[in-house]
This record gives sequence, C-alpha cells and structure tokens, in this order.
Amino acid sequence: MMLRAGTAVTCLACRSLLSPRMGLRVGVPVQKLHPLSRAIHHRYSNANAQRTPHRTAARHFTSLSRLPPRTHKYRYGGQGGHGYQQHRTFWVARLATRLLKLRYLVLGSAVGGGYTAKKTYEDWKDSLPDLSEYTWVVPDFVWELSEQIDLEKLASALPELPDAEELAKLIPDLEKIGENFTFLKGLLSTESPADSALNAPEAPVAAATAATTAASAESGGDKQYKKTSDKEKIDQLQEELLRSQMKYQRMLERLEKENKELRKVVLQKDDKGIHQRKVKKSLIDLYSEVLDILSDYDSNYNTQDHLPRVVVVGDQSAGKTSVLEMIAQARIFPRGSGEMMTRSPVKVTLSEGPHHVAMFKDSSREFDLSKEEDLAALRHEIELRMRKSVKDGQTVSAETISLSVKGPGIQRMVLVDLPGVISTVTAGMASDTKETIFSISKAYMQNPNAIILCIQDGSVDAERSIVTDLVSQMDPQGKRTIFVLTKVDLAEKNLSSPSRIQQIIEGKLFPMKALGYFAVVTGKGSSSESIDSIKDYEEDFFQGSRLLRDGMLKAHQVTTKNLSLAVSDCFWKMVRESVEQQADAFKASRFNLETEWKNNYPRLRELDRNELFEKAKNEILDEVISLSQVTPKHWQSILQKKLWERVSTHVIENIYLPAAQTMDSGTFNTTVDIKLKQWTDKQLPHKALEVAWETLQEEFARFMAEYKGKDQDDIFDKLKEAVKDESIKRHKWNERAMDSLRVIQHNALEDRSITDKPQWDAAIQFMEETLQSRLKDTESVITDMVGPDWKQRWMHWTNRTPEQHVRNETKNELERLLKLQEEHTAYLANDEVTTVRKNLEARGVEVDPVLIKDTWHQLYRRHFLQKALGHCNLCRRGFYYYQRHFVDSELECNDIVLFWRIQRMLVITANTLRQQLTNTEVRRLEKNVKEVLEDFGEDTEKKTQLITGRRVQLAEDLKKVREIQEKLEAFIEALHKEK
Repeated sequence: MMLRAGTAVTCLACRSLLSPRMGLRVGVPVQKLHPLSRAIHHRYSNANAQRTPHRTAARHFTSLSRLPPRTHKYRYGGQGGHGYQQHRTFWVARLATRLLKLRYLVLGSAVGGGYTAKKTYEDWKDSLPDLSEYTWVVPDFVWELSEQIDLEKLASALPELPDAEELAKLIPDLEKIGENFTFLKGLLSTESPADSALNAPEAPVAAATAATTAASAESGGDKQYKKTSDKEKIDQLQEELLRSQMKYQRMLERLEKENKELRKVVLQKDDKGIHQRKVKKSLIDLYSEVLDILSDYDSNYNTQDHLPRVVVVGDQSAGKTSVLEMIAQARIFPRGSGEMMTRSPVKVTLSEGPHHVAMFKDSSREFDLSKEEDLAALRHEIELRMRKSVKDGQTVSAETISLSVKGPGIQRMVLVDLPGVISTVTAGMASDTKETIFSISKAYMQNPNAIILCIQDGSVDAERSIVTDLVSQMDPQGKRTIFVLTKVDLAEKNLSSPSRIQQIIEGKLFPMKALGYFAVVTGKGSSSESIDSIKDYEEDFFQGSRLLRDGMLKAHQVTTKNLSLAVSDCFWKMVRESVEQQADAFKASRFNLETEWKNNYPRLRELDRNELFEKAKNEILDEVISLSQVTPKHWQSILQKKLWERVSTHVIENIYLPAAQTMDSGTFNTTVDIKLKQWTDKQLPHKALEVAWETLQEEFARFMAEYKGKDQDDIFDKLKEAVKDESIKRHKWNERAMDSLRVIQHNALEDRSITDKPQWDAAIQFMEETLQSRLKDTESVITDMVGPDWKQRWMHWTNRTPEQHVRNETKNELERLLKLQEEHTAYLANDEVTTVRKNLEARGVEVDPVLIKDTWHQLYRRHFLQKALGHCNLCRRGFYYYQRHFVDSELECNDIVLFWRIQRMLVITANTLRQQLTNTEVRRLEKNVKEVLEDFGEDTEKKTQLITGRRVQLAEDLKKVREIQEKLEAFIEALHKEK
C-alpha cells in the first residue's frame, strides 16, 4: 500500500499501529490502509452525532474467512465517513486481522514491497484459527476510539503540515487510547512493536521519525527486508498463536474452577436436604448397577453384555493406572516399582458429587479422598481385595472389583482398569499368566460397544509395544479406540527426533487406527506426588514444549483434562446409541425364558437359588429341632444296644474267656477285676462317646429321611447331605464328659452286689443271649471251614473244596481229642499238634500245623460256649448260694456276677449318655447346623455346587434378566429426561 501525503508525512495514529518493517510510498489515499484507519479518518459530519448502535449482526467472519469487498468511495470530507458508519462491525476476529495486517505490512509498503507483503498477509490470514467464538470479549471502549480523535482536523491538516512535530500537537492523548487497547492486546497477542507504540508516551515522535526515515530510505532497505525469510515469520506467528491459546486456556480453567465451586455449593445444599426427600440415584449410578448385575450374569440365550464401558488396556507399567487416577483426580490405586500391581479388573464408576469420596459396591464405608490416611486405607483395601480374588497357584484373576468415585468436576463415565499386558512370564508368576491376561483383555475388548483406551508408554521404543497389536485385532477400523501416549516429557527428552512423537500422535507409526490421539504427562514418577502438582507439571511442560511450539501436537490433543472430556463424550455417545438396542435384546430373552418355564414347570414357583436355599434351610432346622422330641426311653434303648454291640467282642474275647480258663474262683475274680480296670481306664469311655455320637448322627439322618417323604423336593438332597456331614465334622463332644463318664463306669463295674432274684435272672438271661449269639457265630464259621455236610451235598448238589476236605478231616480228628479230654485247655501243645498231623498223614491227608491250630481254636470255642450255656442253666437256682457267697456249695456262678456287672455298667452308661445328649449335645448340634447353614449361605460358590439343575438355572436367569431389563428401562427413562 502507498501513502499520498506529501513529503513522508502520514497519519501518526495509523502509523503507530503498523510494523516498522514496512515502508511507505506515496500515491495511495491514507484511508485505504486499513478499515480501522478508515474509522479514524472518517468522522461523522456532525461532531456531536450519536454513533450507530452496535449490530450483533447479520454475518460473522472468522480469521480464516475473507472479508466482503467494500463498494463505497471515501473522500476526506464528512460524507464518506457517514456512509461508512453503517458497515462498522468491530468483531474480535476482524480487529485482530486488521491490527496484525498493519503491523507487518506498513513498513514493507513504504519500501516498495507492497505486493510481497500483501501475498504474505493473505497466506498468514488463511492460517489463523477461528476466533469467532470469542467475540463476546470485545468491550465497549472500542466504540470510544472515534470519540477520542478529531479525525476531520487531522485529515485536512495532513497535506499542509511541514513536519511531524506539528502533526503530533494535533493528535489527542494517544496514551489514553493505548491504555484502552491494553486489554485487547493481551487477548490477541503478546507485546509487539505496534503495542509498544500505543503504550509509550513517546509514540507520536517515534512514529513520525520512523515514517520520515522510511520515506527517505534508498533501495537498500528493500534488500534488507527481503532477507527476512517466510519461515521466521511463520515461526513467530505460531509462537504468538500458542501463547494466545494458552491464555485462553487459563481463562477457561479459571471459569471452570469458579463453576466447579458453584456446583459444589449447590450439591452440598442438595446433600443437606436428602433426609427430607427420597434419595434419587444419579444417571451414572443407575448405569453402573446394570453393569454390576451383568458381570454376574451368564446367559444361555446369546444375550451378551454389549453395554458400553471404557476399557483401559496397556503394557505393564505403561501408565494405565496413573491416567485413570488423573481422570478420577485421586491417587487411589496401589503402586509398585516395576512389579505387577493390577491383578484383577477394577471397575471404577466416576460421577459428580459435593465431596470427593470413594466407596466399594459391597461396602458402606466411605473413603474421604481429601485425607491422606483414607487414601492409604483405600489403596490397602484394593490390594487386599485383589490378592483375595487370586486363587492359589495363579497370578491374576478375572473377578471384578467394583469401586465408585464421586467428586466435584469429575466427568461421568465407567472405566475398567485391566492387568497390564506382559511379554514374558517372570519368576513368581504362574505359567499361564500371559495367556490369562490376554484372555481377560479380549473378553472386555470384544464387546462391540466398549471404548478401548489404549495406553502406550512414550518413553520406550514403540516397537516394543504389545498392546497395540492386541487392540488392532479387536478393533481393526479404530472406530472405538482412543490412543494415549504417556510419559511424553521423557519421550521428548530421550528422543533425538521429536517428529517420531508426531508420527505416533498422527497414527502413522503404528498400524493401529484410532478415533483420537492424545499425549499426556502423569507426573515425574514419584508416588508421593499429588494430583494438583502433577497437573501443574503437565501444564508447565506443554507450555514450554517444542512439540506444541513447532506444531507437532495440537492444543486439543494434550493434557489429561482434554483426554477426560473426550473420553466422557465418546462414552455417553456410545451409551445413547446402544442402550435401547440392548434393552430390546434382554426383553426378547426374558420372553424366551418365561415361555420355557411355563412349558416345563407349570405348577412350580419361580424360586431362584437363594430362595431355594432359604426353603431348604428352614426344613433342615425343623429336622434338627425334631431331635429334641426323641423320648428318653428311646435314647436309652438304642444307646445300650449299640454300646453292647461295640464292646461285646472285647468283653467275651479279652475278659470272659481268659478269666474262665482259670482253675478257681479267686483267680477268676482277680483276672476279671484287672482287665475291667484296664478297659475302663483306656478304652471304655472313648468307645461309649463314639457310640453316643454315632447314635446322634443316625437319629439326625433318620429324621431327615422321614421328612423327605413328606413332599420334599429332591433338589435339596445334596445340600442336606453336605450340611449333615459338615455339622458332624465340626461337632466335638464335650471333653469333660469323658472324664466324668470314666468315673461312673469304674464305679458301676466295681459293684458286685446283686440285690434281688430278678436282677440275677436278668443277668443269666443276658449271659445266655450273649453266649448263644457267639455260639451261633462260631457254628457258622466252622461250617464255612469244613464245607457242606452230606445232607447239604445231597440236597443241593454241592461238594467240598480240597481245603474244606482237609479242614473237615482235621476237625474230626480234633473232636475225638476233645471227647477224650473235655477239660482240655484253650491251647494245643506242640506234641498234640504233631500227633494230630501224623494221624491225618496216616489217612493220606497232608495238613499244616497252622491249619490245625486255627481249626482247634474254633472247635474249642464252640466246646467252651456249650459248656458255659450249660453252666448258666445250673446257676438259675444259684442266687441262694450267691447270697451265702457259695459257702458249702460246689456251684460257683462268678461268670453270672461278671455279666451282671457288665449289664449294669451298660445301663448306667446309656443313661449318662442320654442325659448328655438331651441336655447338651443336641443343642450344640443344632447350633453347628445353623453355623454351617450361615456359612453356606454366604458362600455363593458352595450354593451353586449344592443346588443345581436346569430348573434352578432357569429361575436364576429369569430373575437376572428381569432385574437387568427393569434397571435398563429406568436408566433409559432418566437418560431421555436428561436430554
């Protein structure tokens, strides 16, 4: 542009807005310099006329759009000024373009570089961002510019003024105008020569001197100007633009902070009124509840969980947890140096609330995240839950830990932090850890509506990444993947070529595609850093980073704040697009399940596993209570009978038979007393308690079996059997009962006083029954040894085996010996064995001495029992002699007294055990059963094992599907209301 004003005299107000690099030439009216200059030079013809009201107007132009051409012609008179007044629209974007155009073009025009400057200006103007959104910041003082200067006097004086000094006298207080422009300067750019001219008191003189010098410069000035390369101009403009963006960002953050505080106040007021009205769950809480139910739901109707959530995946130690903590605005996860800390998926539900707190799904405790001790307790609890979820021999678990975090300004979304992907299984890990992590990650990422937040460590070589290949497999088109490059500060420091970071962020280095790419810094690597200090460090880093300064990264691609906003927007967009489709799918699944139930179980209620368990629990408790209704007589009878069955063999074989071999009554009684004492001290009390405990078990099982016949559902059989076994296993008889029982039994066996004839007769009957039972058993054993007799062989056509034939011959030989010596002892002498063997060999029967002794033992036993039974008959009339201590009598009935002592001990022991059962042990068993039922009720896996079947699974699925559908419908309704 050129200036036609005489000898290098120009409008000082206009020249102060221009860059000194641009020259001035005559030949073009001053008014064509800039619209701002036109506004200054063309006043209203009436100095006191009111300005046209500001029109918010009809058309908006950004810094990237061309302005419409002006068709008006202007003169130095007042008519042109009035005609232009209608078209003034001082938007920020237009004003910015005009100011910067003046700065860089005036000096170039003065030297003759008008064409080059104009071309540079057009290129630069096309590269400016769209500032139309910030037109609201234009203050009213801009309109006061035309009132500060008498532009008509300046216009008429320009051709006549001889020098710049007189021109400066006519110019009003430009310092005042500079102060008005200070705020606008801070919004649009940093300090520049034009701004300095507006603010400095010496601006009029300096501008006039610069204009005079530029007008009288020779052609050497053109060469000096051309040396400035286009690249330097672009770099300067980019730097100024970056600073402007940072200033706007700080303004937005300040406004967001104020908004956050206001919202906190509002939420706190609402929080105080919760007790006065029904608590209304937030939208994200409703959605999180649906996801919690779905995590436990395994459908057999292909109604899979396709509801959106943000799945955070990445290589181990890539910074997944740190990114999640920055989004949650709290250091909530356990930390370790290089070791695996995330051992199971952690579902974090983020929502806004008045206080920054965290809470587990299955707990009512709130952790105050503003307190360091609560943060430490939360991290410890998460670590404990992770380790508890990992089974023995494993390193990671697929069990999900649900956590909710609320706080002011937190973006609403649901994120799932997964264990880091590893390339090698190290020492201490299970051999299948790598495959398990891949399986867990794929299970979450294969959801077509899941948003994959792929975390890549920027401080390591990109070629070492494993997770990018995994993400590419699950989302090859990148329609639901957001890529995050962490540790960018280390990457910029370590990489010799920053363009490599640009390639990553632009998606050119990896084959993986993504919706968006972000670069973040999550601290300096210290676990003691606070969230606020990390945010400050991240902001300071990007302000000074050459990645932004050189245009390698865009401002919206950096900081975790922008990442959080982008992820939240993407999450809710995905939710709105897919939630109704999922609700329809579960509705169809519910119809199918209800139809199957009506067809297969038309007369049964739909009881799920928990309801069936409660029903079985009540039945079992009723059966246990029935034990207390058993009569004392019944307990006494069965206890006495079972106790004798348990100890009879010991009494006969170890006490009675050895004592009966003695030759006189004194030795018999002494032997009996010694053996009874040893038996009572060591075995008898323990055997008695075993019998009592077994009796209690049998009665318990009997009552359960009887109850089963009363229309009981066989679906409870496994549960009842498990409860019975576990209760018996846990039940231990009172230890003090054994000591007291020992004393009672010892006193009972010490008594030998039979007081009346009925007791004597009862003892004889008891002895006869016992001996007859033993004799019968012995006869059976001998029959099995020798085989069938001639009658059985003839009737049943059976024959003896060779061994039975040998035993039969041996039996016949030994019977002849017993007939000859009826008072023979219980054992054969060696010479007698030899004699029997030789006699058999003489008849052609080869026999072993051991076989002879075994056969003799059974034959003598039968012989002894037959004699003892005969002795019982003789003692029926011996009570009279017993009372006289068998004085002057050949009859001795000490064996009857022994059996009376045994019988009395059995009665007293059974009565004692019965009292212990009814008074103590039945109640303790009932208590054990209740404890077992409580434990089983809390163990979901145990209930699943014990209550099984298609009917149970169908009822479970029906309950889950109904609950999911109802919650989804409530969520959709709330979602529509929020819209």
